[in-house]
Formats: sequence, structure tokens, C-alpha cells
Amino acid sequence: MTAKTAARYRARAAVTAERDRHGRTRLTRLRSDGPLAVREAEGAVYLVGAAAGPLGGDDLGLDLEVGPGARLAVRSAATTLTLPGDGESRFTVRARVGAGGHLDFAPEPVVAVAGCHHRAVTEITLAEGATLRWRDELILGRYRERPGRHTSRIDVTLAGLPLLRHELRLDDPGVYGGVAVLGTARAAGTLLLVGTGLVGEPVTGEGLAVMPLAGPGVLISATAGDSAALRRRLCQGESAATPAGDLPSALQDARAATPHH
Repeated sequence: MTAKTAARYRARAAVTAERDRHGRTRLTRLRSDGPLAVREAEGAVYLVGAAAGPLGGDDLGLDLEVGPGARLAVRSAATTLTLPGDGESRFTVRARVGAGGHLDFAPEPVVAVAGCHHRAVTEITLAEGATLRWRDELILGRYRERPGRHTSRIDVTLAGLPLLRHELRLDDPGVYGGVAVLGTARAAGTLLLVGTGLVGEPVTGEGLAVMPLAGPGVLISATAGDSAALRRRLCQGESAATPAGDLPSALQDARAATPHH
């Protein structure tokens, strides 16, 4: 498949992390598929684009499985460009975290390129006692470019009960291109923290909202003029969500997790 514009990709990649009898996390599955490549490096699993895209018409998926007591960090090697093509592109992430396990998902931003039509779907299932750090960042178009259409949705279930249902719908440039939806912001993002010991009251600031959930979690939402400012505001929100300026122990330990084969 040499001509990316001549065909659509349907690909599914997968990562499984399990805790062994010595208490270490081991990657027992690391499966790449088509344009979705996964690589272990520097204490994390990295998403590496093996082809441009996603392109319109692509249907990509990533399955993440974290066993009880295991720790998994997921990053990306570069920014993702959602490109125009034949129809809507789709990227679905399904994650499951066992009791006492932790998932830290923090890829580089997604850029909604002019003319794209992209949908991002995230479904996360957490067992009782599982913890989570999940970051999403969206850049509305490249430099001096009008963005394409982008919709993202995240559904999180904890111990069989809904914890979060959140959707950002930017599928009509005539609407979100004005000031009514995102103001003059060119970047928008969220950071979800699930665990105990997080802030219990809302915190707000310029382009930033830290909102406790009806459960052991906090949703941090931010908008900004560019990706660097967005990242700073999300980091500011993360500090505000953790009164001691640090993560609760279960979340903190997972940040430094180093999987072993």
C-alpha cells in the first residue's frame, strides 16, 4: 500500500501490561498494525505514526489493558495531524485498568488540519482502586489555517458506575469559528485525574477550570492561544487539583513506572 490517498486504513494496535510475582510491570502484548506502531522506550510505550494521518476514511483503534497492580505510561513520538480525505476519519481508544493498576496516557497534541473530518472516541473502564491520568490536547489548524471538523468524546466507568461523560463537538466551523464556543482560543484540552486525595472544590482561572467529579476524580479543562500556553494551563490545573502540589501516591508512583520485558 504505497498510495495513502488510494485506500483507507483499518487498523487495531494493542498494549497489555501485567504485574509479575516480583511486583514489576511487564508488557505481555505490544502489537502494531498498519499506520499505528507502538514502541517501548524510556519507561513508556510510544505511539509512532508509520504513515501520515489519520486520513479521511481511516478507522484506527488502540486497545490498552492494565492488569491489577500494573503501571503503564503511554506517550506519542510527535504531534498527530488529522488530514482530509474520503469521508470521516476515526480513532477509538479502549482502555481497561484492573484493581490497583494505573494508566498514564499523555500523547502530544492532535492538530485538526483544514478540511479534515475527524472523530476521536475514548472508552475507559476502571476497576475499584484503579487510578488514571489522561490528557487530551487539540490544536485548531496549523499556523494561520482554519481548522477542520473535529469531535472528541470520552466515557469513563469506575467500578461499574459512570464517572465521566464528556464531549467536545467542533463539527461546524461556521459556529466554532466565532467567539461563542472557544472565544479566540486556538487550542483546547482536558486532563482527567482519577484517584483519592484530589481537590474537592472547583478552581477557575484565565482559560482554566478544575472541576471535581461526583467520584474520586477531577476534570481539568483549558483553552489557550497556542499549544505551549495550553500545556502550561493544564499543568497549572494539575497542580491546583493536588493541594500539596503533587499527585496522590498511587498516581505519583505511576508517573515513574518503568515496564520491563
